[in-house]
Amino acid sequence: MSASGVDVRRHILEVAHPLLVRKGFSAVGLAEVLEAAQVPKGSFYHYFSSKEAFGEALLEAYFADRLARMDELLSKRGTSAQRLVAYFRDWLESQTEADTQQRCLVVKLGAEVCDLSENMRAVLDRGTQSIVARIARGIEAGKKDGSVKSALDAQTAAVTLYQSWLGASLLAKITRDRAPLDTAMSNTRRMLGMNKDG
Repeated sequence: MSASGVDVRRHILEVAHPLLVRKGFSAVGLAEVLEAAQVPKGSFYHYFSSKEAFGEALLEAYFADRLARMDELLSKRGTSAQRLVAYFRDWLESQTEADTQQRCLVVKLGAEVCDLSENMRAVLDRGTQSIVARIARGIEAGKKDGSVKSALDAQTAAVTLYQSWLGASLLAKITRDRAPLDTAMSNTRRMLGMNKDG
C-alpha cells in the first residue's frame, strides 16, 4: 500500500472512531463511514478486506494510540505513583470531555464485538493485556522507589485498577455523571497508598 494509501486508511479509521463511539459497531454502516471520510464507496475493499477486518484495524489503531499516550505519561518526571495518577487523570479527562475521539472504545464496543467476532475479541484482549502490563510495571517501579505502598502484588493491583476504571467509565456513561470516575480516582490513590494531594 502506498504512503497515500496508508494515509487514506488512517483517515478512514480516525473518522470512524467517533461514529462508533456514538452508535456502536453494528449500527454504523460502511457507507456512513465512507461518506464521513469523503472516500468513494467502491474503494473500501482496497483498504479493508471486510467490515470485520475494518473493526480489527480500528481497534488496533485505537490501542496503538492509547499505548503511545500511556508510555508518554508513564515516562514523565516524578515518582512512579505520580506518573500512574497522571495516567488515570488523563483517562478521567478523556471520558468526560466533549471530544468523542478520546472516548474509550473498549467500554463502547467490548461486549458487542466480543460476541460478533473472535478476531476483534482477540485484539481487545491483547490491547487490554498491554495496558494492564504497563500499569503493573508502573506499580512495581513504585514499590521500588517507595512511592507505591499497595499491599497487593503489582499484577493483582494492576488488574484491579483497570477493572475499576473500565467499570467506572461504563457507569459514568450510564449515569451521564462523572462521579464514578471521581470515585475510581479516589480509590486509585488509596490503593497506591497516596494521600489526596500526592
